[in-house]
Amino acid sequence: MANNFKMLAKTMHGFEDMLAKELTDLGAINVEKGVRSVTFEGDTGFMYKANLCLRTAIKILKPIRTFFVRSEQDLYDKVYRMEWERMMKVNQTFAVDATVNSDLFNHSKYISLKTKDAIVDRFRNILGKRPNVDIKYPDLRINIHIQRNQVTISLDSSGQSLHQRGYKTATNIAPINEVLAAGILLQSGWDGQSDFLDPMCGSGTLCIEAAMIACNIPANINRREFAFEKWADYDEELFEKIVESSLKKTREFHHKIYGYDKAPSAARKAADNVKNANLAEYITIEQKDFFASEKEGDEKLHMVFNPPYGQRLEIKEFEEFYRNIGDTLKNHYANTEAWFITADPEAVKNVGLRPSRKIKLYNGKLESRLYKYDIYAGSKKAKFKKPQS
Repeated sequence: MANNFKMLAKTMHGFEDMLAKELTDLGAINVEKGVRSVTFEGDTGFMYKANLCLRTAIKILKPIRTFFVRSEQDLYDKVYRMEWERMMKVNQTFAVDATVNSDLFNHSKYISLKTKDAIVDRFRNILGKRPNVDIKYPDLRINIHIQRNQVTISLDSSGQSLHQRGYKTATNIAPINEVLAAGILLQSGWDGQSDFLDPMCGSGTLCIEAAMIACNIPANINRREFAFEKWADYDEELFEKIVESSLKKTREFHHKIYGYDKAPSAARKAADNVKNANLAEYITIEQKDFFASEKEGDEKLHMVFNPPYGQRLEIKEFEEFYRNIGDTLKNHYANTEAWFITADPEAVKNVGLRPSRKIKLYNGKLESRLYKYDIYAGSKKAKFKKPQS
């Protein structure tokens, strides 16, 4: 307990509840939801585990100093007094990200620059040399958050966004973000207890994330590195133990996962990404037009997909496209729980089915809805429920 410290996990709008549950299930203490974030406490090993295992987190930040400021000079002075030489070597690189919500300061890039100057000046005055800035691949990524006159300085333990899992080397137009895909699957209640189909699989992201959830595979097991691996206090032996322990908690999956795409190039890219994720034994990718397909067998099917829509892709006769989605589900996919996300509410009106649930999400900056359709066995007609908002 004495070695625990406070951390902050960033996430997407609407994912706070799921992330809080993930953290609690993983063993975090004092979990508290914020806006697009969740704070929690744990030790260094838990920080490693959070980066490795969390599916709906984008970043894991470790706050190292909080203080109040009255001016730009006050900010500079207080950043300057921090012992940065204990956190990085002069021959290492660093970068500063800033988020500002304050009447005192109105430009995040200027705050980043002021913070950078204070760090560089301290090194130059103490050691006679200065570290360089590397915005893309720094050895130390520093996060500064200003809320009114309160400043929080954090170290970014993740580095590149945690949606960059490491398995996706080939993408198509408008690929779905991996964190968004995992969140959609968790929102849909996917638990690996049935067959799964993404009928418009694109790069294969939903299939891959579905397999990782079903098998309880750590979300970021395929990443090449995390930022904390370059920290001065990085414990490689501890991290290896965390990885080994997490992999021991994987489980067998006794159903099938399918991905369809009518474009040969998309199917090839999806298959490559599945192979990169080491999940080829669980996922089958086929070049197939969903509108010309039929459900395999009578058992329950869990379907989740991200159809193209007007803001992201040009669709000719999109009304017919979405009408075909509804017709295919009604006529060929009995005993299916179907979910899809779209930012085009007009398109959904053409599906011809009444959704049993609607969940507000964001796909990038696009306000979207995740729709659920229950296609029951024994009838080609959908039985409807009153939508839940």
